[in-house]
Amino acid sequence: MMGEAASERKKEHVVNPKGLTSEEVTRLLAEYGPNVIAEDKPNPFRLFFKKLWGPVPWMLEATLVLEIIMGNNIEGLIIGFLLIFNAILGFMHQQKAQNALNMLRTRLQIMARVLRDGAWKQVASSELVPGDYVHLRVGDFAPADLVIAEGQVLVDQSALTGESVPVEREPGEVVYSGSVLRRGEASGSVTATGSKSFFGKTAELMRGAGSRSHAEELVMSIVRYLLLMDGALVIAILIYAAITGLSFMKVMPFALILLVASVPVALTATFTLTSAVASLDLSSKGVLLTRLAAIEESAAMNELCSDKTGTLTLNELTLSGMQTADGVDDADLLLMGALASDERTQDPLDKAILARLAETGVRAPEKTGFIPFDPATKRSEATFTRDGETWRAVKGAPHVVAKLAGADGEFWETAIADLAASGARVLGVAAGRDGALTFKGLIALADPPRPEARGIIADLRQLGVRVRMVTGDSMATARVVAAELGMEGVVIGGRDEIAKGAICDIYAGVYPEDKFRLVQTFQNIGHTVGMTGDGVNDAPALKQAEVGIAVSSATDVAKAAASMVLTESGLKGVVEAVKTGRRVYQRLLTYTLNKIVKTIQVAVFLSLGLIIFRHFVVTPLLVLLLLFANDFVTMSIANDNVRVSREPDIWNVRVLIKTSLIIAVAWLVYIFAVFGVGKDVLGLPIAELRTLSFLGLVYSGLSNVLLVRERSYMWSSRPGTYLLLAIVGDVILVSLLAHFGLFGMMAPVTWSAIGLLLAFTILFVTLLDLIKVPLLRSPTSRTAEASAT
Repeated sequence: MMGEAASERKKEHVVNPKGLTSEEVTRLLAEYGPNVIAEDKPNPFRLFFKKLWGPVPWMLEATLVLEIIMGNNIEGLIIGFLLIFNAILGFMHQQKAQNALNMLRTRLQIMARVLRDGAWKQVASSELVPGDYVHLRVGDFAPADLVIAEGQVLVDQSALTGESVPVEREPGEVVYSGSVLRRGEASGSVTATGSKSFFGKTAELMRGAGSRSHAEELVMSIVRYLLLMDGALVIAILIYAAITGLSFMKVMPFALILLVASVPVALTATFTLTSAVASLDLSSKGVLLTRLAAIEESAAMNELCSDKTGTLTLNELTLSGMQTADGVDDADLLLMGALASDERTQDPLDKAILARLAETGVRAPEKTGFIPFDPATKRSEATFTRDGETWRAVKGAPHVVAKLAGADGEFWETAIADLAASGARVLGVAAGRDGALTFKGLIALADPPRPEARGIIADLRQLGVRVRMVTGDSMATARVVAAELGMEGVVIGGRDEIAKGAICDIYAGVYPEDKFRLVQTFQNIGHTVGMTGDGVNDAPALKQAEVGIAVSSATDVAKAAASMVLTESGLKGVVEAVKTGRRVYQRLLTYTLNKIVKTIQVAVFLSLGLIIFRHFVVTPLLVLLLLFANDFVTMSIANDNVRVSREPDIWNVRVLIKTSLIIAVAWLVYIFAVFGVGKDVLGLPIAELRTLSFLGLVYSGLSNVLLVRERSYMWSSRPGTYLLLAIVGDVILVSLLAHFGLFGMMAPVTWSAIGLLLAFTILFVTLLDLIKVPLLRSPTSRTAEASAT
C-alpha cells in the first residue's frame, strides 16, 4: 500500500492558489460531505449484556444458581433483580458518560488555515472541501490529503505508515491526512477529504479519554484487601459451621453474599460518571479534556509553569516603537521587518508588523523565498529582488540577528534594554544583498497583561497553586510584566540556570525544549506540576507534566500531547479545572471512605454475629436488599454538592485507611448495640432481630454517607438534591418494608421500634461527627502541606 502512496506523490493535481469562494464551498460540501469519518457505533444490546459478564456479575450469578437449587425462590428473584438493576444502571450511566465524551470530542477538532473569499481565516477541518487552499505550519496535523503548491516541509508519517524517519515533501508532492509537520511551512490544495482521503481519517485527540484514573486504581487496590479480609472471614465461618454442624447448603449462600457485599458494584459507573459529568461541565467553561484522569491530577496540582505571551498577556501585539540604525529610516526598517513576516502563519508578531505596513500604504515587493520562524534558530527570513539583485530580510531575536549582521553588541544591548524596560517584545531586523546583511534596527511590540490575569494568579495562589512565569523574552521584559501581574520573586535567565535545577518565580530567555527539564526539576522535589504550552517543541513538556495544558492558540501536536485544552485565552480555565478537580476528588473520597467503612462494618458484623450469637444476624436476602439501598445512594454521590478545598488534594492511603478503620469500629459498636438491645432489652425474637439489624445497617449506611461527605461538621454544607432524595427515599422504603414485612422478606417490627432506632442513629452519628472532623481533614491537608514545602 505504501508503494502505491509513493507512486502517487508526483501525480498531477489541480492547484488553485486563489482558494474558493463561500458559494463554491457550500456546493462542494453538499457534494462531498464534511471532512469526517463516520464512527462505528457498538450495538447497544451487546453493551448491555457485557454488564452481565465479569467478576461481580459472576458472583451474583453463582449465588443465583445456588439459591434456585436450594429452592429459595424469593432470594433467587431478588438476586436476579439485583443483576438486571445493576446492569441497567451501569448501561445508562455508561451511555451518559459516552455522550459527554462525544460532545467533548466534537469540540476538540483540528483547525485549518484556509484561503476563502480572498482572505486567510481559520475554520474547523471538518469544513474543508476538495479545492480549498490550505497553509500548514510546524506542529500541524495535515487536516486532509493535499498537494503542495508552495514551500517545502519535513513530514512525520509514522502514525500512518510506521516509517520511523520523517520524509521531505516539496511542490507537486502529496501530504496525507493525519501526517505531522516537523519542519517548514507549505501551502497547497486539498485533493481528498473524509472517507475519500488516502488513509480515510483525520487525527484523533481523544485516544486516552476512557483510561482508568489513578484514583480508581487506588480504590480497586483497597477493595482487593477488603476481599482478602472477607475471604478470611468466610473461611472462619466455614470452619465454625463444620465444628458446630451447621448445614453447608445454608452457610454457602451466606458466604457468597458476604463476598459480594465487599465488591464495589457501582465503582466503575460512579468514577466514570463523576469524571464525565465534570468534563462536560468544564467544556462549558472553556476547558476540554483529552483524558479523564486529568481531572484528578488538576486537584493535586500545586505548581503551574505558565507561558507569558497569550496566557498572562493579551497576545494582541501592536507596534509600539522602533530604533533604527544610522542611515536607516523607519519606513525601511518596517518594510524589511514586514518582508520577513508572512500573513499565512497567522502569527501575532507577523500580523502586527504587517498591519502597521498596511496603514502606511506601502506595497512590499514579491518574495522569491521564505523560511518561517524556527524556535531553534530564533529567526525567520525571506528573499526578494531589489534593483535587480537578490536581497535577504531577517527578523528574530535581537542578539541572533545582530550577530548575523555583525552589529556592535554594546550599543544594541543598551537599545534593547531601553525598549524592553516597558515590557515590550523586541525583534531585530537585518537586510541586504545576499551574503551582506546590514543591521536595520529594532522593532518593539507591546503585549499588555490580560486585565484578569492578576486576579487569576491571586485566585490560584489562594488555592495553593504557585504560578511561575516562563518566557522566551529578556529578563527586563519578564521583570516588568511580572511586576504588573503582582508576581514577586527571583528572576533568572538563561538555559544554564534551568539545567542546574534553579528554582525561582520568573524564568526568562527560556527555549521550548528547556520546559521539559523545568517540569522534571519540580517533579523531582515532589511537586505535582502543570505546564502551559502552544508549540510543537512544547509537546514533551506537556506530556511530562501531570497537567499538560495546551492554550487556545496551540498547535495540533501540542493539543495531542496535553491532557487539557483551553478554548479561551488566559488562565481562567485553569482555575475552573482546579476547582472542578477538587470537587471530583471530594466526591470520590466520599465514595472510597464509605465503601471501606461499610464493607468492614457489614462483613465483621455478619461473621462475628454468627459466631457470637449462633444465629444469622441478617439473612442473605436482607444483605441483598442492603446492597440495593447502598447502590441507590452511592450513585447519587456523583452529583453531590461539595466545597472546594483550599489546598491541593492528594490521596494519602495510610491516613485514609486509618480514618476508615476508626469510623468502621464506631459503626460496629453501633450495630452490635442495636442487636444487643433488641435481644436483651426488648426481647425480640430472632426474626424481628434480623429486621432490626437490617434497618440498623441501612440507617447507619445512609448516615455514614452524610458523615464522610463533609470534611467539616455535617451541617457545614447542604448535600446534593439527588443525594438527599435518595437518602429520604431509602429511609421511607426500608421503614415501610420493615413495618409491614412485605412479601415475607422480613418479620414486621413496630413503628415505635423503628422510631427509637432512627432517633438512636441520629444521636450516634451526631456524636461520631464530633470525633470525625480532625480525622477527615488529614487525607487532604497534611499531605498537601507536606508536598508544598
